[in-house]
Amino acid sequence: MASTYNYLGIELMATGENAGTWGTKTNTNLNVIQQAASGYHSQTIAGGVQTTALLITDGDSSSTTDSLTNAARNQVIELTGTITGNQIVTFPDATEGLKIVFNNTSGGHTVQLKGASDGGSGTTFSTTDKGKKLVYMSGSNLVAVTLATDPAGSTTEIQFNNSGAFGASSNFVWDGTNVLIDTEGALRLGDNAGSAYVGFKAPATITSDTAYTLTLPVATGAADEVMKTNGSGTLSWTAMAGGTSWQAVVTGATKTAVAGEGYFIDTTSNACNLTLPAGSLGDEVSVIDYAATFDTNNLTVTPGSGEKIQGNTADATLTVATERAGFTLAYSGATQGWLLKNN
Repeated sequence: MASTYNYLGIELMATGENAGTWGTKTNTNLNVIQQAASGYHSQTIAGGVQTTALLITDGDSSSTTDSLTNAARNQVIELTGTITGNQIVTFPDATEGLKIVFNNTSGGHTVQLKGASDGGSGTTFSTTDKGKKLVYMSGSNLVAVTLATDPAGSTTEIQFNNSGAFGASSNFVWDGTNVLIDTEGALRLGDNAGSAYVGFKAPATITSDTAYTLTLPVATGAADEVMKTNGSGTLSWTAMAGGTSWQAVVTGATKTAVAGEGYFIDTTSNACNLTLPAGSLGDEVSVIDYAATFDTNNLTVTPGSGEKIQGNTADATLTVATERAGFTLAYSGATQGWLLKNN
């Protein structure tokens, strides 16, 4: 009875066959097993539209100079070369076993993997997919093993769970720096119970700008302060309109004011120079003569660099020499600068 071969090309020797060559054939069989278990093969498929057949021949076949390089027998198969048209790569029928196929070609064309007489379409690397696929043959059909669902959607779209598979939306996008929630979608922050949330969303139409960003303050601010903008989207805290954040009594020779604050100035021992902050429209600073000594040791109010008080020349100071004086300065803009609101 003559020897036979299984689908891997391993010779199944009959009793009494191959006298004197049994050892050589056994070594060939072991090498075939090694190749099937852990072999690697690099296969070029360079060129235009074509079909490349990956084959398996018997272990002692004289039809190939090196039967152990049969492409389809290897566990890992790397496809290489520059492809200028769509490719089809076929596997022999009834050749079981898992194969890892790496599409390491260059060129924007598809690479389809299928059985030589496949009744289906097998599996296909897209024009941009230069990844790996895990496949096996079931009879004449090639089957792709799905270990993880391929990403959904288009480039930059953020992935989410969609009934156990990847989902994506053009309204939920990451551009490498920013996350975009489009078409008035809200960013929702849920409560601890999971039954309610606070949402932030864009208006239906942005009329004054095509796009803008609000930058939050660097700190939490003080009690009763409100948030304001510098006109370019940078937010900061300031005292609530109609209310002044009064500070502890000032006794030193200098003090730098903060918008929205009020100062009790004590000039009993020395004169005092109060420097105003860089003004934004509507900013206010209030002052009171704490010890009725402004007439003895004057208060000098100095604007921020290049700014005005009461419309005077830039950097001109205001000297207060009235006992028990109390007043508020409000910033009106660059033309008139800080103006007396009351006195």
